Amino acid sequence: MTTSLFAADALLPAGWAKNVLLAWDDAGRLTRAEPGAQPSADMPTASGPVIPGMPNLHSHAFQRAIAGLTEYRGEAQDSFWSWRTLMYRFASRLDPAQLEAIAFGLYVEMIEAGYTSVCEFHYVHHDADGQPYADDATLSLALLSAARRAGIGLTLLPVLYQTSGFGGLPPNDGQKRFIRSTDSMLRLLERLKPACDAQGVRLGLAPHSLRAVPPDGLREALAGLNAIDSTAPIHIHIAEQTKEVDDCIAWSGQRPVAWLLDHADVNARWCLVHATHMDAGEYSRAAATGAVAGLCLTTEANLGDGIFDLPQWHGAWGIGSDSHVCVNAAEELLMLEYSQRLATRQRNVAADTTHPQVATAMTLAAVRGGAQAAGRSVAGLAVGQQADFVMLDATHTALAGLPAPDMLSSHVFASHRTSAIDEVWVAGQPRTTSGRHMLRESATAGFVAARSQLLSNTP
Repeated sequence: MTTSLFAADALLPAGWAKNVLLAWDDAGRLTRAEPGAQPSADMPTASGPVIPGMPNLHSHAFQRAIAGLTEYRGEAQDSFWSWRTLMYRFASRLDPAQLEAIAFGLYVEMIEAGYTSVCEFHYVHHDADGQPYADDATLSLALLSAARRAGIGLTLLPVLYQTSGFGGLPPNDGQKRFIRSTDSMLRLLERLKPACDAQGVRLGLAPHSLRAVPPDGLREALAGLNAIDSTAPIHIHIAEQTKEVDDCIAWSGQRPVAWLLDHADVNARWCLVHATHMDAGEYSRAAATGAVAGLCLTTEANLGDGIFDLPQWHGAWGIGSDSHVCVNAAEELLMLEYSQRLATRQRNVAADTTHPQVATAMTLAAVRGGAQAAGRSVAGLAVGQQADFVMLDATHTALAGLPAPDMLSSHVFASHRTSAIDEVWVAGQPRTTSGRHMLRESATAGFVAARSQLLSNTP
């Protein structure tokens, strides 16, 4: 079994390095990441530059099956809220086998696109009538199975969802599969923890949003989570839409991020998903907590959310594919940089003084922030981290003949992105060959069949 690799060029946490020896143990954890090494005659050699695998910090797996199906005008002014109505209709038909097939197909796509782990923000809990399954963890276990089959790392984040709006508005019919009491959620976490531990899956909690979890529910859920695991990741949707901000002000007199910071112990365990609409004070205060900003650029663009102000954020951040209108790590980075260029009318916004190459700076930042949000040791090519990495295709037209940093730049900004990936390894195990996952055919067939079934049953 391969337990080492020599790379002429590798992107380590401090930057690009030459002649890097990577070695890992039987558990897939790196024991060496040594630049300036000399390979032995029989050591496998990377065919192109090696970069760290990208953590995907925000996923709603089932939504991949509706990607592309909501791109028509259904109202005079379509918005996130009209899209949500269509999404609810689709979610109402989903069964456990279909969820697993869709997630398996998606996770295979993710690996091919350079993601080596995913944080699954999972809120479809119950059957179509809103009743718990005989095993309350049925749909969560379907996701565990999909991740295991695909070979992707997983942080499972069951979602607490209790109300339809600020002030404790009762849930609507489209939300009946999501609703849980706080006690029910804590029982689910206790049920899932042994299964997650056995599979090497990180278990956390996702209070859906301030509009969906009242203050008492949020406080009690966080206290219960801490009793189960005081280090578990916590993710929350926050300030994604201007209407959400306006409604929060009407309810509390505060903007959402400000309210959260005043009423919860937000720290480095937290991922503030989207956080699109913050004022200057919120940007400063939120970054100071050590929380990660979870940016889902292609979904935020697709839904018309707005643009995160990256230059104003002086904290950790990572990327997610959220609704999966696009499943491509490099594409999210490209969209982040281009959105900032459009907003600031400047170029190379995401570069920094240490890494003037934009793609290098963004990749390192997104890996660090994504690993923190995942609560897993996937923070790059360093001893003690998981051996998750991507090998770029040095023969690709957009990359051939270039120095390694320029190859990464061309991968992000000048290729078809997925096509410039040669191999993807997760926990020291190869998952792709020539850019194709070894289970692509069966994963695709299952995904297509599940989507067809759902569309035939969706009015």
